[in-house]
Amino acid sequence: MQIFQKDDYAGRSPGYAGSAAHAEESIRSEFIRKTYQHLAFAILGFVVLEYLLLNSPLAPALMKMLAGSKYSWLIVLGAFMGISWLADSWARSSTSRNMQYMGLILYVAAEAVIFVPLLFIASMYAPNVIPLAGIYTLLLFAGLTYTAFSTRKDFSFLGGMLKIGGFVAMGFIICSIIFGFSLGLFFSLIMIVFASAAILYDTSNIIHHYHPDQYVAASLSLFASVALLFWYIVRFLMALGSSD
Repeated sequence: MQIFQKDDYAGRSPGYAGSAAHAEESIRSEFIRKTYQHLAFAILGFVVLEYLLLNSPLAPALMKMLAGSKYSWLIVLGAFMGISWLADSWARSSTSRNMQYMGLILYVAAEAVIFVPLLFIASMYAPNVIPLAGIYTLLLFAGLTYTAFSTRKDFSFLGGMLKIGGFVAMGFIICSIIFGFSLGLFFSLIMIVFASAAILYDTSNIIHHYHPDQYVAASLSLFASVALLFWYIVRFLMALGSSD
């Protein structure tokens, strides 16, 4: 759920003088293919790792730890933000491809861990929500991807708004943890819109701004936005079900 880092095509590597958008067709196509191939592997790795975690002793232990203190979530959230920053830095490394892959793997693992409490609760009380949220996420992602590629519009102007919105959202999340109030259905809906805008922004960067050798960083950024979308669709469906 990376909601701060939205300058993901910065830190470009020197393997090519320009962006993929200005490269030869074969180079551009190869970059896009590799980006979405790595995204697919990241999602598959997340699903497998999440299944293993939810069926391991870690899930109830993590739930017990989080229930022990309202500040436990702040610690987990802070650790996740630090790991996300590190993983993103590694993925955008211009010196080592292995370091880039380590960043992507680290981020997928961190996402899988932070998703455990949400999906553990969903599997206990609303198991149908998880596959339904997965379908909705896939359909929305496909629609947003089609929009970005068919219009070829540069959505980089969304970057500043996403940064500000990310800080505002994090402020609400931290306040909800400290003061113990629920963010509710409407917040989840706003965050679904936020995550959708992030996917448009990331896809636009893939089309217009990334360099051909930055497919690992591009896939990490897109995976982060897809994970954020999935998180809030799960929360929205759970809140919608509890209000019936």
